[in-house]
Amino acid sequence: MPAPTHAPVSTEMPCLDLPDPEATERLGALFAEFAVPGDVLLLDGQIGAGKTHFARALIQTRLGVAEDVPSPTFTLVQTYEADCEIWHADLYRLTDPDEVLELGLDAAFDSAICLIEWPDRLGSAAPKGALRLRFEQTEDGASRRVCFETVTPLAQEVLEAWNG
Repeated sequence: MPAPTHAPVSTEMPCLDLPDPEATERLGALFAEFAVPGDVLLLDGQIGAGKTHFARALIQTRLGVAEDVPSPTFTLVQTYEADCEIWHADLYRLTDPDEVLELGLDAAFDSAICLIEWPDRLGSAAPKGALRLRFEQTEDGASRRVCFETVTPLAQEVLEAWNG
């Protein structure tokens, strides 16, 4: 009997074009629909690439209200109580990965939905199985693009819903 053949696996990471802020909000809302405690989203990208806008939409959708969701640039971490706990961290100002432990993020990785901006500051403390999203500005500066740098069950659910 011949060996089964499989379709070639694509090595190209899936990317979505986000032509306006509303598209970024729709993507955040879609993630809010599927994310569960223990999901960690590592949000990469330059300043102004849409990371905080995406996180704000996810958090507001999960809360079910248009609550003010400030950037945690100066507080480092903001937590929210929805149907589960949500942690939004901006690690830009951290200088050492050991500071992550002081924030309590390591415990939150297992019990909350975690949105981490500037995840390179985590070093080896980045959880295995986290979904890494890279946000980019397009050349015209008006639209954004998000690329899924890891594929997780959450990523697959969101991509199927987005394309469905």
